[in-house]
Amino acid sequence: MIKLEKVSKTYQTDKVETLAVKDIDLHVRKGEFVCMMGPSGCGKSTLLNLIGLLDRPGSGTVHVDGIPVKAYKDKQVAQMRNSTFGFIFQSFHLINDLRVIDNVELPLLYRSMNGSERRALARAALEKVGLGARMEHYPNQLSGGQQQRVAIARAIVGRPQVLLADEPTGNLDSKMGAEIMEILKKLNEEGTTIVMVTHDEQEARQVGRIVRVFDGQLVA
Repeated sequence: MIKLEKVSKTYQTDKVETLAVKDIDLHVRKGEFVCMMGPSGCGKSTLLNLIGLLDRPGSGTVHVDGIPVKAYKDKQVAQMRNSTFGFIFQSFHLINDLRVIDNVELPLLYRSMNGSERRALARAALEKVGLGARMEHYPNQLSGGQQQRVAIARAIVGRPQVLLADEPTGNLDSKMGAEIMEILKKLNEEGTTIVMVTHDEQEARQVGRIVRVFDGQLVA
């Protein structure tokens, strides 16, 4: 489903050139739950951004469903990113001035659908993560675990094929983290492909495949 071939990415500043990832070959198959592990600064988040089309490689090719992404124009890449991927981050990135249901609706504003359709999908996503009773609340009225559930609902509201999660339990205690992992595993069992970055070996052992990253390269 997602295939990276000899992908490298270098970040350039006025004084420093940093090679973030180098010659990455990675194939994520439909329905997999892949966990990326490695020390801080090893390139995991850069790799996740390349998979999710948030960034473009300096060299190499990213394929989505067998088609090289570089064959698409920027607008087409943005449309593919919005329809194919859902994103979950360590920080919840919720807008405190918007109700929970309005936060969840946000990704749908870029799609051709009316307000009632958006609202119905947002309600369904919140029900799926167990927050059907919290739709009218504001983020600052929720616990950290509940806010991450809202972030997951926002990520899945557009029914993406792939969820990309960057340290989704990193800001949570062990109990809340375990609850988030259960939600992710259930979504995977229902057919969603998941690629997750984590430092937690125990979490990683719960998934189908572990990919280890060190100094920007995949290691055995």
